[in-house]
Amino acid sequence: MFRKLKDDIYSVGIIDWHRKLFDELIPLPDGTSYNSYFIKGEEKNAIIDTVEPDFVEDFMDNLDDLGVEKIDYIISNHAEQDHSGSIPHLLKKFPEAEVLSSQKAKPMLLDLLELESDQIRAVEDGETIDLGGRTLEFIDTPWVHWPETMSTYLQEENILFPCDFFGSHLATSDLFVEDEAEVYKAAKRYYAEIMMPFRMIIKKNLAKLEDYEIDMIAPSHGPIYDNPDMILDAYQGWVSDEVKPEVVVPYVSMHGSTKDLINYFISSLIDEGIKVKPFDLTDVDLGDLAISLVDASTVIFGSPTVLTGPHPSAVYAAYLANVLKPKTRYASIIGSYGWAGRMTDKLLDLMPNLKVDLYDPVVAKGHGADEDYQEIDRLVAEIKADLENL
Repeated sequence: MFRKLKDDIYSVGIIDWHRKLFDELIPLPDGTSYNSYFIKGEEKNAIIDTVEPDFVEDFMDNLDDLGVEKIDYIISNHAEQDHSGSIPHLLKKFPEAEVLSSQKAKPMLLDLLELESDQIRAVEDGETIDLGGRTLEFIDTPWVHWPETMSTYLQEENILFPCDFFGSHLATSDLFVEDEAEVYKAAKRYYAEIMMPFRMIIKKNLAKLEDYEIDMIAPSHGPIYDNPDMILDAYQGWVSDEVKPEVVVPYVSMHGSTKDLINYFISSLIDEGIKVKPFDLTDVDLGDLAISLVDASTVIFGSPTVLTGPHPSAVYAAYLANVLKPKTRYASIIGSYGWAGRMTDKLLDLMPNLKVDLYDPVVAKGHGADEDYQEIDRLVAEIKADLENL
């Protein structure tokens, strides 16, 4: 299957309707796609990115159906195998093709794909190639989300091919964005899970792209943006320093003590008109939790004490928050213990990347006494005061 973006520009990638997990880590509730693009010039032809190698036969069929007889350039914007993995197969069919990558991507491609050095040419930031009537420009856009990533810009058509940048894990028959609300949510999940740790570098990449007139963004996952302002504006908000007056509450409870404290905390926040998003860590979509951390001002972890430390599910949530590096400003812990422990200290030690103001934790012995619930009232009052000043 191939589909036309514009004259002599085609999508030749694959829709993966059934994939449920990415990198054996990230849930994919809506599947994904591996987008590849064929551009025909008056003199030369180029492929921008390839597909997951499990789908290489379907990928080759797409090129055959399109009638592709020559490829001069295989452009690898990103070395990760869901985009580069079919390059060796493509080179077998089109041995005259030259692989073009960023300077940092070349050694990665050699390591990952076992290619020969003379098959790959590293290009410079701002370098161009002429296909005959069409000019491709290479733009260094590192750390979206690997260090070697670049974007390719088709100058005459003002089309940006940014690989993972601006992508969304969304299997859809729509070539272009049709349902903006659906794509916005999928793109925000993608940003939260993959891009958020590199927020400050992405700011610089967005600033760099402001020098380009962009009429279309064709990413490597999800549908194509023929209204690019939609995703550009979304990214500007996500990477900004602004937060929303929302409280995210990832929690787990073993015998009900922590759950009672958390339920009281949630009800008290609602009574004060504060938006709260609780996540029971025994049954949570980590992608939804990650999405909630993109904008939230506050995260409060709930955990009982297991032996002398936090519950493993709370450990996982804290570790996730630490690696994602959200712009959250405030944090604390609510929990309980039976005889002793250092649950709060150990949980906080897992989150050095969170640059937050820390409220005094509320930790009850056993079920929780009146003074523990009074401490939750204190915590709610402090949160309310800070959120009113955002």
